[in-house]
Amino acid sequence: MSNCIGPVMIRQCLKCRGPLQLSSRAYSVLPPPRDSEEKEMLDRMLRVDHAGEYGANRIYAGQMAVLGRSRTGPLIQEMWDQEKKHLEKFNEILAENRVRPTALLPLWNIAGFVLGASSALLGKEGAMACTVAVEESISEHYNSQIRALMEKDPERYTELLQVSNKEFRDDEMEHHDTGLEHDAESIPGYWLLKKRYTTGCKAAIYVSQRV
Repeated sequence: MSNCIGPVMIRQCLKCRGPLQLSSRAYSVLPPPRDSEEKEMLDRMLRVDHAGEYGANRIYAGQMAVLGRSRTGPLIQEMWDQEKKHLEKFNEILAENRVRPTALLPLWNIAGFVLGASSALLGKEGAMACTVAVEESISEHYNSQIRALMEKDPERYTELLQVSNKEFRDDEMEHHDTGLEHDAESIPGYWLLKKRYTTGCKAAIYVSQRV
């Protein structure tokens, strides 16, 4: 996508701010918030990041429940394994920084699984169409977050930028591209399905930031 912010751009921008001594940081991902406004901003970011990774895990779980024994099963499992690592990391970050997850996790637990299973019932192409839409929405969210942090203070948020971009955003884009490579667009009504999935994802992101 044309509005993506890649790791090279981030590194270049960080270099222009002077050398970084990452090993001297007293924190793992987040700096101690300067005030209540910054804490609220970071809490909202982490809350929705965690919700997105949680939902993605449940979607892949639903797809595996239907297609786990098919030829597509290993591919879905590979993407799911990466999402499990993302979720594990955000579980750690939330605990370390005493950030509560969204109160809607029980809803995303059920909705994510149903979405994954129902898309898989349409066959491999349906599952891949869902993957393309969901991963595109999550990647766009990460890009928006990266832009916001870069505008504020890229050196201060180096670790969070690293997690959001190189480690996770790029994985989501890889999953998006994998879906396209495995016939997502060949399912009848692809664009309608994609719009439906992306609209739901964006609504979930919006609500998870606030609840």
